[in-house]
Amino acid sequence: MSWRSQRLPSYALFAALLSAAGLPIYIHAPKFYVDEYGVSLAALGTVLFGLRLLDVVQDPLLGRLSELLRHRRGLAVGIGAGVMAAAMLGLFAVEPPVRPLIWFGAMLTLVFSGFSFLTICFYAQGVAKADSLPGRGHLALARWRETGALLGVCVASVTPVALGAVMGAPFAGFAFGFAVLACAAILAMRGEWRAADVPPSGGFGIVLSDPLARRLLLIALVNAAPVAVSSTLFLFYVEIALDAPGWEGALLLLFFLSAAGAAPFWGMLAERFGGKPVLLCAMVLGIIAFGGALFLGPGDVLWFALVCVASGAVLGADLTLLPAMFATRMARIAPSAAEGFGLWSFVSKFTLALAAVALLPLLENAGLGTAGEQSPPEAVRLLVLFYAGVPCALKLIAIALLGSVKGMEDN
Repeated sequence: MSWRSQRLPSYALFAALLSAAGLPIYIHAPKFYVDEYGVSLAALGTVLFGLRLLDVVQDPLLGRLSELLRHRRGLAVGIGAGVMAAAMLGLFAVEPPVRPLIWFGAMLTLVFSGFSFLTICFYAQGVAKADSLPGRGHLALARWRETGALLGVCVASVTPVALGAVMGAPFAGFAFGFAVLACAAILAMRGEWRAADVPPSGGFGIVLSDPLARRLLLIALVNAAPVAVSSTLFLFYVEIALDAPGWEGALLLLFFLSAAGAAPFWGMLAERFGGKPVLLCAMVLGIIAFGGALFLGPGDVLWFALVCVASGAVLGADLTLLPAMFATRMARIAPSAAEGFGLWSFVSKFTLALAAVALLPLLENAGLGTAGEQSPPEAVRLLVLFYAGVPCALKLIAIALLGSVKGMEDN
């Protein structure tokens, strides 16, 4: 069967929809509400952190809800996508009818809740889909899915900037474009939300009682931590350590384009040599690539661009192969998979909340300022150590955990 007959592009398009509602919202929404409504950046940061904690709590519950609705999953996904698109329009294209900060929190609660529910349903359905594909189905599906997700991040990150050059309300245009993408993704996936031949879930217990599933969840937790740390500190590193304010968007786009371009190749390598050895190799290369950021300083933008290209390419392996391994295990122990991916989403998001709480207060206590303000040299050194050193150390732990797993099969 060809990839067209297998409808794999539909999974890439739906993944692009989800990714467009993820990280880009953290980039666009705070700036929009500061510029348009004069909301305090500190207040917005507090709301975002609270919403991230809400995600951590609700994701396992949404996994349970997805399982309860598995025979009506197509309808549930359509409603979830509609809520998320409407909330995106409310966030960017509607004048707040109440205090902007309250409206900001309410709309993002709907966006993030819809995002979490759709993500859990999507990855759970992917388990059943991959089992119907020839060969290493989970790796083939992951290659399409994660490439689509990374391209979605790239497009959503730059769309408001591009629209700003041709229209007076670029963020409203972004929101309407997102609504169109939501409609297209739902239409493309029609008929794919099937519960046939999938046995009922055994609940969280069957996932947590499986030693390999527990180990994969632990690896996901540790392996997501480096990305969480570097994402939390990226703007500070570029503006203060590199003294390059204004370069953040271009460097971030370069990073994700590199990841998107490399993801299919990691998937093909894994299909040939196995997911575990390829992922271990990629993790080692990731330490070598990202470790270069430890030695950069003011003016080293071009060198950091190379770090972004190299480390982004390696990220493509992390995003493609580890979820495929977990999906493979779910296909064997919990074929409905919804609650398993609720736990997977939980551990992935927990690292973002933890990174913000653990690192930002330490940097503030060290006297770290913002772009244009003088920071003590020891504060800048601590920033560099946290941004590049801590992720490399965490990646070493993830390598040790993955290397110790015995008897893992890729499909």
